[in-house]
Amino acid sequence: MDYALIGCGRIAVNHIKAALNNHLNICAVCDVKPEAMETLLAKYGLEKNENIRRYTDYHELLKAERSVLASIATESGLHAEIALACIRAGVNVIIEKPMAMSMADADEIVRQSAKTGVKVSACHQNRFNIAVQELRQAVESGRFGRISHGSVHVRWNRNRDYYNQASWRGTWAQDGGCLMNQCIHGIDLLRWMMGDEVEEVYGVTKQQFHSYLECEDIGMAVVKFRNGAVGTIEGTTNVYPKNLEETLYLFGENGTVKLGGSSTNNIDVWDFADEGAADSERKGLQEVTSNVYGNGHTSLFADMIEAIEKDRPPYVDAVAGRNALEMILAIYQSSAAGKPVKLPLLNAASTDYSGQFGR
Repeated sequence: MDYALIGCGRIAVNHIKAALNNHLNICAVCDVKPEAMETLLAKYGLEKNENIRRYTDYHELLKAERSVLASIATESGLHAEIALACIRAGVNVIIEKPMAMSMADADEIVRQSAKTGVKVSACHQNRFNIAVQELRQAVESGRFGRISHGSVHVRWNRNRDYYNQASWRGTWAQDGGCLMNQCIHGIDLLRWMMGDEVEEVYGVTKQQFHSYLECEDIGMAVVKFRNGAVGTIEGTTNVYPKNLEETLYLFGENGTVKLGGSSTNNIDVWDFADEGAADSERKGLQEVTSNVYGNGHTSLFADMIEAIEKDRPPYVDAVAGRNALEMILAIYQSSAAGKPVKLPLLNAASTDYSGQFGR
């Protein structure tokens, strides 16, 4: 299957690795910086491969190539326009998080994917973590009984050196703050596990230690789900001196689970009223990862390939990407207004909050 990568920055390494692991034919790469393409390809010994065409304009790539699948790993503010261009060109697409920076763009991606039949997958790769899959199976089989509440904590560190690597980081138009960039995976998992349908969000965001950015470095929220459950969110890049944890808790009348590790890759607590022999294997499960991005890109790519070949929806579809974005924009809106926000959120964009922290 012919594959093209658009955007060759920090996260693109995971995309190329996933493409190679799934034996895709990498036919083209694209970045506005030619040196970024060569640096990325060189990491995998592909810099001399003349069959991989290089483009500095994604429009030219889509016009010249006949790739079946593309993935987008540019700055976040460009995700939606590139995705819509891919859909118009009939190219199935994997979109790095966040899928878009506004509800209008996210909803348009969902609409166009449904209208054209072009497959769109939001790159929430942590859904494929072994621990997350075990938890999801327990939720779907009803082992928790009625869900009481759940919480996600993303306690990471991002210093000035990280933001200096790219001028778009920490801006409202191209990135968002810690919730939009670093914490979106945990927020996606919380919403997914707790029934997806959200009634109301009350959030608070602050900029405590990153005054050189436009956006927040800590966000907290309380979420009311339509099934009666309550969720809490804590996301920050203010943890000293390095990343601490990404944890997800789920509490039900018949079960308690805590996923931990750097990116919800471990099972720290696994207790159920109907405990069986198989549960002992889940207790203490640890999935080794080389970084906080985890191992899920390869599985997400594999699922997308199968979705294309079998003409079925991808496991993590455009609606999933839309829903994660909606949660974050609702927190931003609630914090700015100082009151709870009802969902669905129809008109909201990250740029609505420009100047909120004085920049």
